[in-house]
Amino acid sequence: MAMSRAVPNLAFRRLRGQHSPAEFAAAVRRAAREIGEQVACDARYIGRVEAGEIRCPNYAYERVFLHMFPGLGLSDLGFSARETVRGRRQPVAAGAPAPAAPPTRNDEESDVLRRAFMTSGSATLAAASLGLGGPAVAIPAPRGTHRIGDAEVRAVEDAVRQIRLLDDRHGADGLYKVAAHPLRAAYALLDTGTMTRRSTEDRLHAGAGELSLSVGWLAHDSGRHDDARSHYAEALATARVSGNAALEAHAFCNTSFLARDTGRFREAVRAAQAGLRAAQPLDSARLLSLLSLREAAAWAGLGDRSACEQALGRAHGFFDRGATDDDPEWMSFFGEPEREALEAQCWSALGDWGRAARHSQRATVLQNPHFARNLALYRAHLAKNLAHAGRPDEAAAEAKRVVDSLEGIASARIRGMLVDTRRALAAY
Repeated sequence: MAMSRAVPNLAFRRLRGQHSPAEFAAAVRRAAREIGEQVACDARYIGRVEAGEIRCPNYAYERVFLHMFPGLGLSDLGFSARETVRGRRQPVAAGAPAPAAPPTRNDEESDVLRRAFMTSGSATLAAASLGLGGPAVAIPAPRGTHRIGDAEVRAVEDAVRQIRLLDDRHGADGLYKVAAHPLRAAYALLDTGTMTRRSTEDRLHAGAGELSLSVGWLAHDSGRHDDARSHYAEALATARVSGNAALEAHAFCNTSFLARDTGRFREAVRAAQAGLRAAQPLDSARLLSLLSLREAAAWAGLGDRSACEQALGRAHGFFDRGATDDDPEWMSFFGEPEREALEAQCWSALGDWGRAARHSQRATVLQNPHFARNLALYRAHLAKNLAHAGRPDEAAAEAKRVVDSLEGIASARIRGMLVDTRRALAAY
């Protein structure tokens, strides 16, 4: 059956006014930060909305758009009703079958992911379902002399965003194996495809590298450290081949984190410092702050309090410069709660449990409950720090809150922290 032609969203175009798509995307990201949302909005997304390709935004974008334009509804913004986009039945007359049940959290997750990545010509789809009721994440696979263009690259970029979104909500354990399939498809595009232009090739290298880092993080968080190391190395090689400093800095950032987690603290220091060198020309103080925190954690692992405090000082200085539109998209997780949590890890590694507990407490208070996985992680840190600080009742209460919140969240890291907390509480 032929697909219906997209109808341009003229109402949304009028709201953009004289701003360029990139300028308007920046305004969307700023509005998201104002209400504690995280959206990966760029000029391409704005173009897809205005072209009518996105008939209804996901729930996160909906909240941001309604915040930006108070008093307007989705229809005023040129979007279709969610029920029509999702194909839900409309209310029926008495005596007819009952309508579908109201949306659950998994329904909302499906809305965020309900896209099919289609390509023209004879290309096939290499697909992998990420579960949770969502559709497949599909990367178009080249066949014969098929030329790779914007549709294929956008599929890779959207796969990265989908994986990050699911990890934020549910943790890594159930995602890692299936996420490896779109990763292989993305590198198949690089290996066998013919690019329409150099900019397409650059975007595909960046997208494949970011996808490798996302899959590597899923391996890292689910305790598959050798797999994570391999994925991070692959991303670093991709960055070097394509001359992509932003991807290189990201790869070194993740490599430092993994090295610290596995007790290779000297390697963690070197990787963080290499990341800082790669990030210098990128004009992102927040990225420099995160890399400085990675270095501080590595020094703490080595027991070097002085070097740790110096790196923490640099991290605070960079962070205080504020966020900018040049901050990498993947850094949407790095706000004040994450900074507090990472500093807490430094003090706990140095054995200053009371100070670690104070920073962990701040992280839990500042974190938006919308991001369930990170909040559970921060509370697990807090429980562990309280237990070691000699405050068993508070630690036990916090650990119980973590356990009660774990439905739908699968993270080996969080479970490991709860085991450590239980061991510490055994002394009491």
